[in-house]
Amino acid sequence: MQTFELLLALMLGAALLSMFASSMAVPYPTLLALGGVALAFIPGLPELGLPPDLILALFVAPVLLDAAHDMSLRDLKRSWKPVMSLVVMAVGLTTLAVAVVTRFFLPDMPWAAAIALGALLAPPDAVAALAVMRQVNPPHRIRTVLEGESLFNDASSLLIYRLAVGTIATGGLSFGEVAPAFLLVAIGSVIVGWLLAKLTSGLIRRVADAPTATILQFVTTFGVWLLAERLHLSEVVTVVTFGITASRSSTLSMPANVRVSSFATWTTVTFVLNILAFTLVGLQLRPILPMLKAGQHLDWLAFAFAILGLVIVVRLAWVLLYGVFHRDDQSMPGAMTRTESMKAALVVGWSGMRGIVTLAAALALPQDFPFREFILLTALVVVLGTLVVQGLTLKPLLDWLGMNPDTTEEDELSIARTTALTAVLLALEGDDSPAADRIRTE
Repeated sequence: MQTFELLLALMLGAALLSMFASSMAVPYPTLLALGGVALAFIPGLPELGLPPDLILALFVAPVLLDAAHDMSLRDLKRSWKPVMSLVVMAVGLTTLAVAVVTRFFLPDMPWAAAIALGALLAPPDAVAALAVMRQVNPPHRIRTVLEGESLFNDASSLLIYRLAVGTIATGGLSFGEVAPAFLLVAIGSVIVGWLLAKLTSGLIRRVADAPTATILQFVTTFGVWLLAERLHLSEVVTVVTFGITASRSSTLSMPANVRVSSFATWTTVTFVLNILAFTLVGLQLRPILPMLKAGQHLDWLAFAFAILGLVIVVRLAWVLLYGVFHRDDQSMPGAMTRTESMKAALVVGWSGMRGIVTLAAALALPQDFPFREFILLTALVVVLGTLVVQGLTLKPLLDWLGMNPDTTEEDELSIARTTALTAVLLALEGDDSPAADRIRTE
């Protein structure tokens, strides 16, 4: 009962914090994480711990599917170069930089453990990035890059993370031994995600009852994640492939009442999961507090803050360097001038909030993993630091740069409504011209 009462209190507090964040024009994930830190200092509260595997499935799977469903393949194709530069180069450089600096601070830490720390700190979290982006409403091209990155960066970083953890567990692995297996995992994840989307989409679009269809959507989402886990595939790649494929094959054939109801339900559920996720981020401070209060490993805390600065600087440096050498094709829709491109690079580089995936990966380490306490402390500092430092300054940065508000969706919706209204008027007038026939068929 105490846990249930705590959950109710968290929901109420989170709702109030969200209202306050909206009135102050700041991202609500930052305030939720700080609220979780405040709760960590209250004695006598019941524990609110979850198994790491459950954390990933519960918080990441629905958010990834929601983001994949909303992602425009047209926009993603236009921005695939900056997205892949973030997914591959930004993740790789951050992993390497963190590993090297960590080894400088702690020479006794094995290289594999340092690489594991770098890999779990490398990717901006899908939950954090998308929640903050929807609050500050950046230009459409920037949001496309960040949402595209959030869909794929977990896959690249978690592959490195699992390789490093496996190296510690087995005593050593060579690249030649693991590269073919990782390639098969990636290909297998895409195939399984595509097949599952084709199978389940046919079932869901036959359901006309909105509550039943929505329940099936959630069951299939978690089922896809769990099946990928059982098959030792990449859960992230499988769910993203499933979401993108399912959204293209089922949305148009789904009854309007099901679409409206499921959209409202998914919006509410993902918001509730964000509340619990970011509150859980702050609560992870509780098991570390006794160690810090006793004055143990205070140097670790200093090292963790140094790595926080390193993580921010490496991403910002890479994105700005990419912006200097990258040129948009001016004939492409949404192309940016050089000045606009550098402004966008600064915003993208500063949008590196970390979140629940980083903490879940740290918590998933075996209890006997080398320097596990330091890794958990560093993960917590980086998550809270990026949420506070970058989350609170992102909107002021957009205002200072003079970035125009994003009206792309509103403009396209206006065009769609105009086209639909024109078709209706032509039909009512009994116009049988080829133009009217074409509009009716389209």
